[in-house]
Amino acid sequence: MKKYKSHQDQSSVSNEPVAVYGYQNMDDAGIFSMMESVKRGISFDAFVRISQKFPFTLQTWADFLHLSTKTLSRYEKDNKTFEAPQSERLIQIEMLRTKGIEVFGSDEYFMIWLQTENLVLGKKKPQDLLDSSFGIALLTDELTRIAHGVLS
Repeated sequence: MKKYKSHQDQSSVSNEPVAVYGYQNMDDAGIFSMMESVKRGISFDAFVRISQKFPFTLQTWADFLHLSTKTLSRYEKDNKTFEAPQSERLIQIEMLRTKGIEVFGSDEYFMIWLQTENLVLGKKKPQDLLDSSFGIALLTDELTRIAHGVLS
């Protein structure tokens, strides 16, 4: 995947919920704050910070977000914010990553699980389900089962 340069200083504090994904302990105020961030839209810079944590190509991200790669390039050029559906999907994917790291103990092991065909998921790779909220919810449930030692 093309490595993007952030349009702002990486060390600057953002009002976007990119770092709040310890959602298991999130109170109602945190949820409402995240919902407000979705309405405002996630910036392209936040997308870059999220996307760099995953081994996905630009085309794969475009598929997850139901956008074309040309649209993503335009977002980069214009430093646009994503619409609510794409912003929500980005937050959901980052929240899933946080849960995956918690369950597997490392980002590396979570990424291996994410890219490995899974019998429980109908012989699909978990990453193939990241293009819908239903798929992400299914993966979250599966991670919860794994964490509790309940293998389907």
